[in-house]
Amino acid sequence: MQPSGTAASRSKRCICPICLRPQSTCICQWIRPTEHAVEVVVLQHPLEVANAKGSARLLHLSLPHSRLVTGEVFAAQALQALLTAPLQAQAATHSPKQAILLYPETPEDQALDLSASPVLAPALLRDPSQLRLIVLDGTWRKSRKMLYLNPLLQHLPRLPLRDMPASHYLIRKAHRPDQLSTLEATCAALMQLEGRAAPFQPLLTAFDGFVAQQLGYRDQSSDEWL
Repeated sequence: MQPSGTAASRSKRCICPICLRPQSTCICQWIRPTEHAVEVVVLQHPLEVANAKGSARLLHLSLPHSRLVTGEVFAAQALQALLTAPLQAQAATHSPKQAILLYPETPEDQALDLSASPVLAPALLRDPSQLRLIVLDGTWRKSRKMLYLNPLLQHLPRLPLRDMPASHYLIRKAHRPDQLSTLEATCAALMQLEGRAAPFQPLLTAFDGFVAQQLGYRDQSSDEWL
């Protein structure tokens, strides 16, 4: 009778039901439940789902008023619901949120005819609880494609980040000097929209631990997820 496998191989097959990673590379220790007024919807490109270096799921698990949805092209009705409908089906009362796209204005916008996105009215910023931040999780090229393929996103006011420090995201190569991880960029946007930084610092500190964990796997030439 052949053995069913070593303890290590069984550990690789055992998936954490919360972070959806192998138990041996579980990231639940870095989850930090974080108070936030602005709702968050992360639209994740399918190629990011199994990427161990991705930060979107850690972000989602740490933000109670958030959703993480995977796809590249979304049906208009489904996307409209993600922009305005209640995040929790049991919500008793709900007024449609003002969706804001976390995305910079870029030189490529004119070439792709994406230069007509509405200006973010200052009045919208007076009540963060009425805002919903839409975040595209993918490489620069993939996020551009998602924006181009989903016209509803093109008609959202955009939020560009200001005065950003250097990224701590050392496990993926940035193709632009202002590129951050999804988690870092979203925390920066929430700080900007809510006018406060303290609630998000524990999550950013935990993110440093997540990055160190992934770097440790790389140093050990682990192939469990990389």
